[in-house]
Amino acid sequence: MNELSISSRGGGDGGVDADSLDMEKSQKGQSRSVAVPHDSSSSSTGTGTIRPSRTGCLKATAREWSQRHFVELILRQKPLLPTKDGRHIPLRPYHEKPLVDERRGHAYISNTIRTARYNIYDFLPKQLFFQFSRLANFYFLCVGIPQMVPGISTTGNYTTILPLLFFVLLTVFKEGYDDWRRHRLDSVENAKLVSVLRLPKHGADGTQGQHWRLWPRSSQLSQDDVVRDECEEAPGPWGVRWCITPWRDLKVGDVIKLGRDDDVPADIALLSATGEDGLAYIETMALDGETNLKSKRASAGLKGCDSIEGISRCDAEFVIEDPNPDLYRFDGRVAVGGETFPLTLNEVVYRGCTVRNTATLIGMVLNTGEECKIRRNANRHPKAKKPALERTTNKIVISLAIFVVVLSIGCSVGYLIWQHDYERSAWYLVGLDVPFYQIIMGFAIMFNNVIPLALYVSLEIVKLGQMYMLNSDVEMYDEVSDTAAHCNTNTILENLGQIGYVFSDKTGTLTENVMKFRKISIAGTAWLHDADIIGAQDTLPKETETEPVAVSPAPEQGEFSFLKVPAAMSRSPTNRSSLALVRNSLSRWRSSGRPDHIQPELNTRDLLEYVQMRPNSPFSRRALQYILAMALCHTCLPEIKDGKIEFQAASPDELALVRAAQELGFLVTNRTSQAVTVRISTGENGHEDRIYKILDVIEFSSKRKRMTIIVRCPDDRIWLITKGADSAILPRLKMAHLAHQKAQELRRSLEVERELQRKSEAREPRNSFGGRPSFTAARPSIGMTRRSFGAAGPSSPLNPSSSLNPGTHSRLVSNRPAANRSVSFDVGRLLLSHSNERLRPPLQVRTVSFDVSHDRTTPTVRPPTPRSPGASDKYAFLDDPSVSDDAAIFSRCFKHIDDFSTEGLRTLLFAQRFLTEQEYTTWKKFYHDAETSLVDRQARLEAAGELIEQCLELVGASAIEDKLQKGVPETIDRLRRANIKIWMLTGDRRETALNIANSARICQPGSDISVLDATKGNLRGQIQEVIDVMQALAAQFTPNHTVVVIDGHTLAALEEDPNSKQLFYSLIMTVDSVICCRASPAQKAQLVQSVRKPPAPGSSRGYFASSRPLTLAIGDGANDLAMISTAHVGIGISGREGLQAARVADYSIAQFRFLARLLLVHGRWSYARTTTFILATFWKEMFFYLPTELFQRNTGYSGTSLYESWSLTALNTLFTSLCVIIPAIWEQDLSAQTLLAVPELYVFGQRDRGLNIPLYLGWMVGAAAEGVLVYFMCWGVYSGMVSPVRDNGLYALGNLVFSVNIMWINCKLLILNTHYKTSTILGSFVITITGWWVWQCVLAGVYAPGVWPYAVRGGFFTSFGPDPVWWTALIAVLGLLVSLELAFMAVKRSLIVSGLWKWGWKWLQWSTWKRGFGAAGDWSAGGGGVGSLEDWDVELWQAMENDEKIRETLRKMSRLGYEDEDENEGENEKAGEGQQKSDGLTPVSTTRTRLRTSCAD
Repeated sequence: MNELSISSRGGGDGGVDADSLDMEKSQKGQSRSVAVPHDSSSSSTGTGTIRPSRTGCLKATAREWSQRHFVELILRQKPLLPTKDGRHIPLRPYHEKPLVDERRGHAYISNTIRTARYNIYDFLPKQLFFQFSRLANFYFLCVGIPQMVPGISTTGNYTTILPLLFFVLLTVFKEGYDDWRRHRLDSVENAKLVSVLRLPKHGADGTQGQHWRLWPRSSQLSQDDVVRDECEEAPGPWGVRWCITPWRDLKVGDVIKLGRDDDVPADIALLSATGEDGLAYIETMALDGETNLKSKRASAGLKGCDSIEGISRCDAEFVIEDPNPDLYRFDGRVAVGGETFPLTLNEVVYRGCTVRNTATLIGMVLNTGEECKIRRNANRHPKAKKPALERTTNKIVISLAIFVVVLSIGCSVGYLIWQHDYERSAWYLVGLDVPFYQIIMGFAIMFNNVIPLALYVSLEIVKLGQMYMLNSDVEMYDEVSDTAAHCNTNTILENLGQIGYVFSDKTGTLTENVMKFRKISIAGTAWLHDADIIGAQDTLPKETETEPVAVSPAPEQGEFSFLKVPAAMSRSPTNRSSLALVRNSLSRWRSSGRPDHIQPELNTRDLLEYVQMRPNSPFSRRALQYILAMALCHTCLPEIKDGKIEFQAASPDELALVRAAQELGFLVTNRTSQAVTVRISTGENGHEDRIYKILDVIEFSSKRKRMTIIVRCPDDRIWLITKGADSAILPRLKMAHLAHQKAQELRRSLEVERELQRKSEAREPRNSFGGRPSFTAARPSIGMTRRSFGAAGPSSPLNPSSSLNPGTHSRLVSNRPAANRSVSFDVGRLLLSHSNERLRPPLQVRTVSFDVSHDRTTPTVRPPTPRSPGASDKYAFLDDPSVSDDAAIFSRCFKHIDDFSTEGLRTLLFAQRFLTEQEYTTWKKFYHDAETSLVDRQARLEAAGELIEQCLELVGASAIEDKLQKGVPETIDRLRRANIKIWMLTGDRRETALNIANSARICQPGSDISVLDATKGNLRGQIQEVIDVMQALAAQFTPNHTVVVIDGHTLAALEEDPNSKQLFYSLIMTVDSVICCRASPAQKAQLVQSVRKPPAPGSSRGYFASSRPLTLAIGDGANDLAMISTAHVGIGISGREGLQAARVADYSIAQFRFLARLLLVHGRWSYARTTTFILATFWKEMFFYLPTELFQRNTGYSGTSLYESWSLTALNTLFTSLCVIIPAIWEQDLSAQTLLAVPELYVFGQRDRGLNIPLYLGWMVGAAAEGVLVYFMCWGVYSGMVSPVRDNGLYALGNLVFSVNIMWINCKLLILNTHYKTSTILGSFVITITGWWVWQCVLAGVYAPGVWPYAVRGGFFTSFGPDPVWWTALIAVLGLLVSLELAFMAVKRSLIVSGLWKWGWKWLQWSTWKRGFGAAGDWSAGGGGVGSLEDWDVELWQAMENDEKIRETLRKMSRLGYEDEDENEGENEKAGEGQQKSDGLTPVSTTRTRLRTSCAD
């Protein structure tokens, strides 16, 4: 993986991030205005300066006027001014009166939070404004008001306004119900309980007796909804006790008590904690996404505040900053007894955090409710989301409104002409002139149904049906958590089919936050640790049950070493060999980021076996030293629960290391601040406890990237152990110069390999959007014999057995990454430190290096071979002299780190040295001075650590797997092939984010990674450098996958430089992925907003095309709510961080892997269904009302309707509703297996292929042509010109046209245009057609007799009903329409097969046909040609699905991990293996080979 690194990444986390102050420093300079979104209204001039555009100035002026005159003057909501000296909060056990906010002049706001959008006062006004801001509703309102004026409308006075009001009120009710559910969830949050110091006789607000509310907050907390007088101890001074209080009743200044695993209800200042040395461990995962626990400590001046008496005696006053969204900085002070102490991030705990590993914590509330940090970062008042298709629908409505106006004017002019030619001479019309304005208004009202109000009513029904189908999908049900997919917002379902960007959180979204120790590198050899995988197998033989076996001590080592190894290992060489084969068959661990990597053949059980056989060998001493270092260098606290030892760790990394040491025979049984007790296994189920005294611990920090522990061994030797990132360890080695030399050699070899890789990738096939397709297939020449596209039978071209010219077969190219691509470890930073080169991202290639020895002593690069019966041959490589050679160890260890990082594993280096008493005593004095310093304490501690952490010896390297959720890499691969860009926004560290990006395949093996770091200076130069390098590489090679890495501090620096900000946002829109680490929730939302902004002028794709890419944000914690509400679509995961995101998001799923099905299947279905529904609705209205317009010339343009009024009223309700609603709910243009197997088909929605100008005009032209044909044929056949008729009245003719229209609309939409014909579809057709003829009978029987313009009474039974001419005309017109439609479909399908359909009308040109007959290769040349999968028409895929073998192949490809299944299948299919090799195919491409053959045929 090439890393265009301005600041190279580290190889691992380096340990526990327990020092929050270092995290704060890494974010130093972050702007307080991070919540302000990127202003999309600015434009860049040619001189490089930013000036507002005219539109931006108008928007700014409008906002200023609204703020000044409406918000401030009318609503009386003025902006709060900052306090003069911060807010002053005295420490008291209880405040008789609420503290007053200096800025407001009254009490501080309550601790109630609200995620709902409305309240009881503004709901109706906001909803009415929102509903009538929709163009269609506003149009019908403008039509409905004049329609109510008597004498103007010819279709009734309330036929528009009443349905409109019903629809609007129905939508308002639905929005109100959704918001009521949000209020309920808020009530559950606000009703949580906490212990607070209160007077028992007083209520939550300081008054007596106010216990009960008007309504219950939560059914499960009905008894705890009030302040209860349950006291946990005797009353203290002032009579206060610890009482249970709901969160909503907390106030600034309250003192609260929390226990282990309690959530923090407000921003608090820590007063005391029961942890060791007064430390409290806080989990901030829900706040910033970090998995490591943060250690907090009360201010030094607050000693003794661990009881009510101590709090009462402490005369302290807190002075803190005004509320702001900055998560990584806190400014304040506390004055105690005339002495002032600083109040920083180390002494403050924010709302949203969770107490861990601490029995009791006492704190004082500083910020409440919406003023808490987490709420200041949230998008607290999100706007209601609208579907992207509504913009397109609005444009259609505008065009049809213009058509209605033109039609009304034309008919009105026709009336004037008719009035001049005939009406004035007609004696019976004298004095009955109609004013022109009434004529034109009457026609406008008459033709307003061309824009159907039923569209929006039916669309709401369709959305409900689609929501039900989504919620009922068992394929998105997670059995482990018993959670199904759920749709919270059904109005934007079609947006799921048009997503262009996915913004994902890391912790809990991509990962499970479960760390597993996976690999180690000792003395240049790599070993796999798969004890957790083998232990989970039920088929493990009884021989493998472990039995402790003692290992003889090594005198040279100075320590007794006892390891727990399987007793079966020592039985016989034959048994060991057979057991190894069984174990290899059980251990199936494979890298999720690089599944093609060959894993080490030997694992840690083999390591223990060798140590048991050769305990005194140099390698065994190194291995034992490494395991013991893992058991000692950490801060984990062991606890005994239910007779078992469990560990409380500050980070899951350390827990994984301690667990691995336990599995390898070294169990930590006790740890205090003075000593660590390690239980070492001996023989016969025995053990020996050894105590290592802890002398000093130099904690991990984000700046140091390492942790050091100094212990005194049982033999009184002083041992220093350091673990950390490779960039922090390598410069401090005793042989640092040699290590630097080997790192440079590795880097040069990687650069050479990278150039070869680029040239190879440039020749690979690409799809039309630059990615690698699922497979490629060339379209055969159009000169071939074409057969029917029916079911694939013996004569079908889709039948693989058909005899075709082999030259016409398409060639399938397997998209498998090169087997030896890899990711470089963090040598870039080490190399840059020795170079005076200007900031230029170095090229680092990820592959096996050329200069590193590939001898058979390195298990990592050795292919699996059958083991020999004897164990001596298996471990022969450990006797090689290179195992003790430092140069060889460095080369191989660096290569291992590179491979580990490539696989997405979190790497750590272990180093050690033994200190003399004099060295330690001298250094200890310097370190003690730094510990007791009151000035620059942290800097002096780091300087002291730097002194002792020198001349280290390399012990080994570890690789920890941050377990991803099931199917995450495969899902990201599918989304990328669907032309969706994946961005990862996390609050975690850069190294951790990059490791997860590698394992999740957000970063590909050949990705160009550019790291932007504000601490390096010249940020604008860095951005420009990245742009120049990308342009240079793109000019030489095919554009590669590009990734930009940035952190929150750099984003804050960009906000201060508008020019750099504009350049950065233009850069990220051209890259494939962005990884943003250390980002606050507001910064996450800011990045999402930057993508949502409109494109540059001139980039629009058309009048009906979407003008901006749609964004999707997915997360599982409270820190993700801001970006979830900012994105077009928000997805919440029911993850480890809680259900906050799942409750508030538009959709909720249980696992990230379900996102692929949600988008590729349900998203595309919803988009295709909705667009077809919109087109069909407009088509049927145009088709139905056009005969009425043509009929006006026969009625003197009087406005007389061709159709009977009651039938017209029931048209959209009874006769043409099912034909558009049912397909919009059940239609599946392609199967789910096809859509998952070929993700490229997702571009159907991204490219607006469901609704665009040509498609819309085609439907409208077809409706007009069909309407004209129906009217004139019915008029000609039934007017008596062909044969005499029994009834030539208005109703007979109108009923004939009406019947033809009903029959044809239902036949076309339900039978001819529907691909997925189910019993529901066919039943709807039968019900509608039967219902129409029943309506005819009912209407003829119940209609009132009399003289009517429409002779309805008995007409169907006595007049036109028995007339054979009427039925002949009906059948003839319907037959003609069906014949024309089938002919059009046949021609279209032939053009699709020949590849001419995409050329539109150009297929009429001779050059197009000449090209088609001349060279078949032209059709598949290039990624964007006709041969690209995403360019194949839907009809072609539908025909392919009819072939059973293709359908079965697509079904296999639709499963996650089908490549692995095919590998196993390919290994077993011995007969076909030779043919596959002759074709140049690997066993992995077995499935794709079948699909290629079938597609070609």
